[in-house]
Amino acid sequence: MRPAQVVFGPLVARVMNGAAGRYTQFPNALHRRNMITLKDHLYFAKATAEGAGRNGIVKSTGDSPLELKLAMPKVAAGKGDGQNPEQLFAMGYSSCFLGALQLAASRADQKEMAENAKITASVFLGHPTDPDMDGFGLRVELNVEGCDDDAIIQAAHDVGSPMHSDNPAHR
Repeated sequence: MRPAQVVFGPLVARVMNGAAGRYTQFPNALHRRNMITLKDHLYFAKATAEGAGRNGIVKSTGDSPLELKLAMPKVAAGKGDGQNPEQLFAMGYSSCFLGALQLAASRADQKEMAENAKITASVFLGHPTDPDMDGFGLRVELNVEGCDDDAIIQAAHDVGSPMHSDNPAHR
């Protein structure tokens, strides 16, 4: 298992090497996520939230419509009888990173390296350590199983980076 940690604003990623739990910083992991302008789009998704905010309903239309009841987790003084945005974010992030990992392995002519990979994303909601920042922040920890190649894992991080010139979606 190879955990990586991502903190949004600025983005920081780490990967654990070896069973001893030694963390190493990715060389170009410190990015600020920038706004970009798309020349076109490959896919369009739309979601609508209504009701009592984090205790309301969220709906997505399109190829496979989805409707979920939202609920604050019990640990945050909620009922915990529905999904929460952090769960949905973790699901999306893990699936996107798996796709990026498989693409990076394929580009390296090592497609088999990531065929059976499994990505687990843990999303943490909390207060920033910087006393000058208000509100909440997210920390994301990614665990990569089934792919032990640090170069391919780094390349997967780069696939989603707006700073990476090989990503055609960000040109």
